[in-house]
Amino acid sequence: MSFPVQEVLTKPFEGQKPGTSGLRKRVKVFQQESIFDAIEAKGSTLVIGGDGRYFSPETVHTILKIGSANGVDRFIVGKDSILSTPAASNIIRKYKAYGGILLTASHNPGGPDNDFGIKYNVSNGGPAPESVTNKIYEKTKTIKKYKIINAPQVSLDTIGEFAYGPSKVSIIDSVVDYRILLESIFDFPLIKSFLTSHRDNYRVLFDGLHGVTGPYAHEILVSALGLTEKSVQNCIPLPDFGGGHPDPNLTYAHSLVEVVEREGIEFGAASDGDGDRNMIYGKGAFVTPSDSVAIIAHWADVIPYFKRQGGVKGLARSMPTSKAIDLVAKKKGLECFEVPTGWKFFGNLMDAGRLSICGEESFGTGSDHIREKDGLWAVIAWLNIIAAANAKSPNKLIGINDILQAHYETYGRSFFSRYDYEEVPSDGANALVAHLNDALQTGSLNNTARSSRSTSTKFTVSGLYDFEYTDPIDKSVSSNQGQVITFSDGSRVVFRLSGTGSQGATVRMYVERYVPPEAGPSELRRDAADGLKGLIEVALELSKLKAFLGREEPTVITGIQDWQKKKDKQVNVLLSTFRIIRLSSTDLESMLPQSRRQGIWVRAPLKTVISGPFEAYIPS
Repeated sequence: MSFPVQEVLTKPFEGQKPGTSGLRKRVKVFQQESIFDAIEAKGSTLVIGGDGRYFSPETVHTILKIGSANGVDRFIVGKDSILSTPAASNIIRKYKAYGGILLTASHNPGGPDNDFGIKYNVSNGGPAPESVTNKIYEKTKTIKKYKIINAPQVSLDTIGEFAYGPSKVSIIDSVVDYRILLESIFDFPLIKSFLTSHRDNYRVLFDGLHGVTGPYAHEILVSALGLTEKSVQNCIPLPDFGGGHPDPNLTYAHSLVEVVEREGIEFGAASDGDGDRNMIYGKGAFVTPSDSVAIIAHWADVIPYFKRQGGVKGLARSMPTSKAIDLVAKKKGLECFEVPTGWKFFGNLMDAGRLSICGEESFGTGSDHIREKDGLWAVIAWLNIIAAANAKSPNKLIGINDILQAHYETYGRSFFSRYDYEEVPSDGANALVAHLNDALQTGSLNNTARSSRSTSTKFTVSGLYDFEYTDPIDKSVSSNQGQVITFSDGSRVVFRLSGTGSQGATVRMYVERYVPPEAGPSELRRDAADGLKGLIEVALELSKLKAFLGREEPTVITGIQDWQKKKDKQVNVLLSTFRIIRLSSTDLESMLPQSRRQGIWVRAPLKTVISGPFEAYIPS
């Protein structure tokens, strides 16, 4: 049977420029055709997957129509349109596909009134480089028509091989290839032996936040490693992530933090909507992403994958990430790279054989086993490390805090936090950038000293620069990647406009202060809030951030556990004097446009601040 190709007239869509990892918008129509216009897909194999968020199945069917009309020979599609970002990267590489289209807005909320996203990965399994995404973007500005075929829909919930017009469609089990991959990387027998022998005194809890990682975690933690069903929660993927915000940090992964603290669980972990981020959290023990990647690098010799490779080739981090991993690289005599935010910048280094382990402060950690960050990889890496540490400690049970403190005593500690100011006015964000650029050009901040009002700690500015990266492999240059203020004591503050939001502007401020190992246990074990308090005050004063953004408080603070506990306490107090009203997202936008800035508490079912439906707490 022939399936004639039809041409459909259309027009360019505005605002389709991808961010650091694809396009994310509060819209349901994306320019899939622009991808096919920008790549040579004829006769090729493409992988299709995503995090299962609202509108995913419909979009898969649209991609099949357009892709088949553009000559794609074979599609490999995750069952139920689900394929985590790390699993998709593995599938692209394993089956030598031309590339992949992933339907995800990562850690952003999902649902009819929330975010949808689309990204294109190339043949190495990694995010498309800027040369490709720029070409796609240019096509969105000139598109006038696109091609489709009208063939009967493929059943996305049935595993098997199917004909689709002139193309073939393979609906695959989303999990099996990924389990095989992780079993080839880590010491599963060692991990299982440790978890089995310490079933009563070393409990594990993984929270999928109703994202795509749930089925993968169940298969690996329960089926492969023998943990009980109680070891996983919120592991059924839902189109709206259960009304929550699938971002594994102390604010949005509150469902994990609550249970871990209440039940004293020794090892907790969470992943995000599309499975590429992670958080490691045990009772009284939060691991910052910067520390996590550094610790994995330090312990890499206990992971079989790196043993087979003859050791670690090199290490890397995104520029805003703390320099903890730099210290590991120096001690072990390894190359260490500082790259812009965006996992695609690690890919060239990996393909050139110069990079093994890397990470971002935004809860992304991974290695060269694929070309994406990998949430579950990091979780199992930690379990492998803990199992190996306990194999060397027959008389004392080693936990997360023991690993952390031993690391600090060896390398020192980089106190680190990130302040996120979400959906701020774009003009205010641009004014902040202009203010810092002016200081950069005039040198007005150089050698100036400021003292913290609360701690009296003095900080002297040693420099200010705009980070620029020249790729050592292809020599491409990425400019304007973030403004960095450095201080004479080695501290630094970074300011960036984020490319992962769906509307408004998001400003991120990253704060880092290093304390050497010789400072002693009392200094190394300080709360992050205390360790950073003075530097944060000085950074806010130098940047005039509050004035430019019109915000007294950030939307989210990452890396300071006590901040979240304080927020929870404030909520509990407020609930006794506030009445509850139900609001849709539309109602909220019209009735409470300044809700976060004016201190009105808006609370969703999982105690997270998201985009509806809302419970708003209004003074009685």
